Amino acid sequence: MAEISKVGILGAGLMGHGIAQVTAEAGYEVVVREVSDDKLAQGIGKIEKQLARAVEKGKAEQADADAARGRIQGTVHYRDLADCDLVVEAITEDLGLKLEMWREVDQIVKPDAYLATNTSSLPVIDQAASTGRPERFLGLHFFNPAQVMKLLEVVRCVTTSDEALAVGVDYGKKLGKLTVQTKDKAGFIVNRLLVPYTLDAIRAYEEGVGSIAEIDAAMKAGAGHPMGPLALADFVGLDTLGAICDVLFDEFRERRFAKPPTLRKMLAAGWYGRKSGTGFYDYSGEEPTPNPGL
Repeated sequence: MAEISKVGILGAGLMGHGIAQVTAEAGYEVVVREVSDDKLAQGIGKIEKQLARAVEKGKAEQADADAARGRIQGTVHYRDLADCDLVVEAITEDLGLKLEMWREVDQIVKPDAYLATNTSSLPVIDQAASTGRPERFLGLHFFNPAQVMKLLEVVRCVTTSDEALAVGVDYGKKLGKLTVQTKDKAGFIVNRLLVPYTLDAIRAYEEGVGSIAEIDAAMKAGAGHPMGPLALADFVGLDTLGAICDVLFDEFRERRFAKPPTLRKMLAAGWYGRKSGTGFYDYSGEEPTPNPGL
């Protein structure tokens, strides 16, 4: 199996900065590419803040945090990814943008490098087929926040070679992740099961089964979940949830994957959850409170 020592991360946003951090902490050299200096600075700043917080909480030594930061190089140029052994994509969940990016990256990164997408729902094969090395392409679905969440779904599409799959599994294990192998089916394992559950919670609210707070409290206490489904939807991002719904419904054409009316209206209003300050909860105060507009 190929030895991976240098990893490129495409995107330093919500997922990218976390993937870059855990990769550097695991001892890999990391190159993070963003579209602009401003966005790159924001992403690197988040990494530095998280490393400092780990030291403050006694979870890491200062020397280790400094070493991890020293292994991270930021860039706005694809050319700086040329000698990476593995490149992980973590850009916007838009297939058109991903395909456009892969066509360019594929021409720059060395021929024996492996390519991986962090997509949460889009078909891996569509991206693999846009490159000249579909056998070296796989899915590596991290969960947010990547620094905390232990799971990594290693996704095999129809063209992924045994060696590429093994590279993904080994990389995940070196990051300290629980690696679960899954096939290139819409939603993979977690979102295939979690999204319909979340949408059912929205429908339950629509049908008057319980209030926002009651539904969340019931699932926390009754099912042992750390977060209720509506709070979870806000945390994931209602825009992200909606995008995953579209992919799942397009694939399966079943009502359980369709966006409920409440979700459609919230998206139209620009209510995306925590990231926008308003979702099923209002985050403008010291503590989240159920959104009075719903």
